[in-house]
Amino acid sequence: MTEFQSSITADLREASSREWLETNGIGGYAMGTIGGMNTRRYHGMLVAATRPPLGRLRMLSKFEETLILDSGERHELSANRYSAKVHPEGYRYLTAFRLDPFPIWTYKVSSITLEKCVFMPHGRNAMVCSWSIIAGPKSAKLELLPLLSFVDYHSLRRESAGTGWMVEVHEGEISVRSTDVDNALFLSSNAVETESTGYWYRNFEYTCEIERGFNDSEDLYQPFMLRFDLSAPARLIASTDPIDNADAEALDVAEFERRAALVSSSKASTAYEKHLIVAADQFIVKRGGGDTIIAGYPWFSDWGRDTMIALPGLTLSVGRFDTARSILLEFSRHISQGMIPNRFPDEGETADYNTVDATLWYFEAIRAYHAVTGDDDLVRDELYEKLADILAWHLRGTRYGIRVDTDGLLCAGEAGSQLTWMDAKVGDLVISPRTGKPVEIQALWYNTLRIMQGFAERFEHKEDKRRFAAMADLARQSFNGVFWNAERNCLYDVVENGTRDASVRPNQLFAIALQYPILDEPRWEAVVDEAVRVLLTPVGLRSLSPEDPAYVGTYIGSPFDRDSAYHQGTVWAWLIGPFIDAYRRTHAGDTNLGSQIEAFLSGIELHLTDAGIGQVSEIFDGDPPHHPRGCPAQAWSVAEVLRILKSKADRLSDD
Repeated sequence: MTEFQSSITADLREASSREWLETNGIGGYAMGTIGGMNTRRYHGMLVAATRPPLGRLRMLSKFEETLILDSGERHELSANRYSAKVHPEGYRYLTAFRLDPFPIWTYKVSSITLEKCVFMPHGRNAMVCSWSIIAGPKSAKLELLPLLSFVDYHSLRRESAGTGWMVEVHEGEISVRSTDVDNALFLSSNAVETESTGYWYRNFEYTCEIERGFNDSEDLYQPFMLRFDLSAPARLIASTDPIDNADAEALDVAEFERRAALVSSSKASTAYEKHLIVAADQFIVKRGGGDTIIAGYPWFSDWGRDTMIALPGLTLSVGRFDTARSILLEFSRHISQGMIPNRFPDEGETADYNTVDATLWYFEAIRAYHAVTGDDDLVRDELYEKLADILAWHLRGTRYGIRVDTDGLLCAGEAGSQLTWMDAKVGDLVISPRTGKPVEIQALWYNTLRIMQGFAERFEHKEDKRRFAAMADLARQSFNGVFWNAERNCLYDVVENGTRDASVRPNQLFAIALQYPILDEPRWEAVVDEAVRVLLTPVGLRSLSPEDPAYVGTYIGSPFDRDSAYHQGTVWAWLIGPFIDAYRRTHAGDTNLGSQIEAFLSGIELHLTDAGIGQVSEIFDGDPPHHPRGCPAQAWSVAEVLRILKSKADRLSDD
């Protein structure tokens, strides 16, 4: 349980900077601030995945909630910002907020203590809500005014005379349709009274959108009012398919038990691990007949690179082997010209393949899965031929100039493309193109060749084994000859046609951190020491040394400003994983290694109560105090911390 008292909940700035998240396992979600004020266009009580895991439609944005006492006094519990003014100020009644495991708010109004709880049942586009008086007279009433948007989750609703709203009221259930979309919203409740309204609430102002340089104003439609008698708990289910509100309790029990089982089966030993196991589950969703991983909430879809980097931490480290297998198989169905997709767009069915590293991370994810499970059947019967064909494509050349050079190293890139994880692009401008031979791509390529050498040996493909081993030997020899920067005592970031980029970035750590390190061992310590000196922060690693003239220390401003800073010093939490792998390998004999790893992870543990409650943010400012930025819930951030925590626990248990 994570809990906040009134010092946080009744402080608008503090309460608005912390966000809760519920997900449903098919790409839908609900999200908001603990103070009740929506600060993003993405906030909503029901964002449904109409084409799981995508097709996200923000349907129900929020409720206006009013508690009515016996005396007739009305107390508004919600909060909104309109043109820089906040109304109402319901957060002032908030005495506590907690995740237990669902988001739960506690309000104190006069002699009444009211508790509100929301959660999403797994596998359904639905939000279950309840309001209960837990202390004081139970003769009060509750009025709810649903505010609807019915727009793509990237968009904002504006009042339009051309939009028609159709509301049908049946006993215990109301359906709402809009002429703008095909999907209906169903609200089932135990309300004692329903009153038609049909109002527009205009000019909601979203502060996070202002900060991000986007349009920030929205209108929401209010079709009816629901009144509840709080002598018994008020219940409401909002969903895209009819669900009887009488099922609310059973859904509550089932979802509580499902989450408890995840923690129990993972054998988590600390509160830190337990928080992250629950967080990890929020990213695993269905795609087609298999599974995939949402890269981050609220605005990312499933990305190939993020999925493969996150897979070991989100699945293998917590014993979800069937899920890992399903993800690997699902992506095998989308291999094209020796590549797995970079991402699946929100609109349309055609995947994007503009990535050089996602496919190489796919090999590492398969290796990690096989190392834990010993599942020869999957690798030998389902994947080996596809993996060998991927290598063949890389040898002869595939999209975006990706090909093996005569020195055995992997070239990638062409004008206007951004193929590595440092992929920021504004219009046609690629911020960090890294065309040629990026350092981490060579590390991943070498790792891939050794993985395939091992599989070929295991499955008695003798000719393949000899070929892959020879390719790996050549790549390693070439790499150590051209990538060492003797002046800085570390690695160049990119080599292209004799030009060497001496930018000090975290990418060089992969030459040590991967299962098969390409860098010669005598050079490991110098690389790690340089990372500690200029890149390491309490919440991850900077993407560029602050000593570099191109360094940008804060991730703020317009989309152009932010994208220009994205990989130019911004801290990435997920990089703490490969950093610790490299550090652990370099300091294997240190007696205090375990304590040092705990220290490296302690800043992120404190962050769990900071932005996305119980989650790990995507990025942070490079400059202290390292404010969280970007997505407040990012898959590979959670995954890499969880993977390191679990591997540390496993090592201790082995000892």
